[in-house]
Amino acid sequence: MIRSHVLVCGGTGCTSSGSEQIIKTFESEIEKNGLSDEVKVVRTGCFGLCELGPVVIVYPEGAFYSRVTTEDVSEIVSEHLLKGRIVKRLLYHETIDEGNKVKSLNETPFYKKQMRRALRNCGVINPEDIDEYIARDGYKALGKVLTEMTPEEVIDVVLKSGLRGRGGAGFPTGRKWQLARMNDADQKYVCCNADEGDPGAFMDRSVLEGDPHSVLEAMAIAGYAIGANQGYIYVRAEYPIAIKRLSIAIEQAHEYGLLGKNIFNTGFDFDIGLRLGAGAFVCGEETALMTSIEGHRGEPHPRPPFPAVKGLFGKPTLLNNVETYANIPQIILNGPEWFASVGTEKSKGTKVFALGGKIKHTGLVEIPMGTTLREIVEEIGGGVPNGKKFKAAQTGGPSGGCIPASLIDTPIDYDQLISIGSMMGSGGLIVMDEDTCMVDIAKFFLEFTVDESCGKCTPCRIGTRRLLEMLNKITSGKGEPGDIEKLEELCHYIKDNALCGLGQTAPNPVLSTLRYFRDEYEAHVNEKKCPAGVCKDLLSYVIDPDKCKGCTLCARNCPAGAITGTVKKPHVIDKSKCIKCGVCQQKCKFGAVLKK
Repeated sequence: MIRSHVLVCGGTGCTSSGSEQIIKTFESEIEKNGLSDEVKVVRTGCFGLCELGPVVIVYPEGAFYSRVTTEDVSEIVSEHLLKGRIVKRLLYHETIDEGNKVKSLNETPFYKKQMRRALRNCGVINPEDIDEYIARDGYKALGKVLTEMTPEEVIDVVLKSGLRGRGGAGFPTGRKWQLARMNDADQKYVCCNADEGDPGAFMDRSVLEGDPHSVLEAMAIAGYAIGANQGYIYVRAEYPIAIKRLSIAIEQAHEYGLLGKNIFNTGFDFDIGLRLGAGAFVCGEETALMTSIEGHRGEPHPRPPFPAVKGLFGKPTLLNNVETYANIPQIILNGPEWFASVGTEKSKGTKVFALGGKIKHTGLVEIPMGTTLREIVEEIGGGVPNGKKFKAAQTGGPSGGCIPASLIDTPIDYDQLISIGSMMGSGGLIVMDEDTCMVDIAKFFLEFTVDESCGKCTPCRIGTRRLLEMLNKITSGKGEPGDIEKLEELCHYIKDNALCGLGQTAPNPVLSTLRYFRDEYEAHVNEKKCPAGVCKDLLSYVIDPDKCKGCTLCARNCPAGAITGTVKKPHVIDKSKCIKCGVCQQKCKFGAVLKK
């Protein structure tokens, strides 16, 4: 009889921190202590609090152990599992109340305002065991659809739910399904976009690693709804854990008769194949993705015709991303009203974000649409560390924009973000503090876009490169009057003329930073100064003689030998030798080294 379950995060983040070895050590220690018949170790998906990994949760107590090492395992086994004494020194501090008692994880600030729907099974079940998914009502929605509903009724439920695509633009999901069903053809396809190329984004990866069957079930439901018998999941090859678990899930679904021929004895056939992408950002665009699946170079095509009319192999094709599909089985089981009861008028349900950057609690969060940026940053994320001020947040990756501190109370939904010059995107949310240069941030995203442009259209291939050249000129102190206006003009030209959505949105990081932080651009051009002290060509280090104690620590650590001075006498930096690495400022214990 199993009395305790040890859940160990097997997501990419915790795996990279050694969770696989922790699992093996737990199994060894449990066997050594004669607990194999009483304690079960479960490898799960991501719990969300990635910053605290490797994460281990022991049930039934719900003890949340953070930053666990292999050396800690024997103590957890001998004290907690054998003697029933929770090892409090290893607990996440937010789970200990004022009375020194362990409280529920859902009572902590990170989880309190979350509503885990797309992530409901992540960190809860073993993603490599189909029985655990079935125990959580898995494939029940598929059974209901095939035995009780017509395709039109399925689409109507999705329409009424108000679900919008979670991959970027937010197109109504039910409408997309409806369009695909309307087009008659001898063959149709259902595709899943699991490419997820935005820097800092890992939402879809986490769903695939923690709950792959939810995507398979949803694709089968979509196949029934539009009249397709074949599906493809396009996943980037850099996601080996996701690929492994998807492969296992597909094999298990076949064994249980949940994929393949005559599913639930209804005469409905549906199968799914995996296709691996080489990591091209442009293959997140739907027409480029389908071209890549066909075996060609991933390049976008003009639309119309849209994929619902002419998509994969020239046939009507439905394409949604991972998170969109992850919501479908629950909508079918709980009804459209259940889903629509959360969120805002035009943005229903929840949204998963990968929270990163200058934030205390980096990780994966799922919040109701309409939650403000302040709640995400200050309450769920724990605020900006080291006493720094919040400056901005970037949403939507290279296609999105920056939200300034003045708009921190903005509710997060599709239309609100677009109105302030940003976008939802797939769900990356990068927090920036007062030490961030917004011109440099715009340059970072442009460098990414230039590298990732497929080169098919001139506005993106050449236009983004010209934008980057202008930003490099400004950040290197060579900006001239009129450059900012030229930058802005080129941004609008690219938006209006690029072939695909990725090219059309490439200027967004520049336009949004110009909109809210134009003064920083002007300081770079007119004053040859970087207000944040980030752009090396525009800053210099000096030593305040009144604060310098002559300890020589800065001189001894300077890699360029640019600092001179004698013991107990103020030191001096030779600007002609200084490489502006900042080591002197890091090493100085008296705050004597200043950045100007």
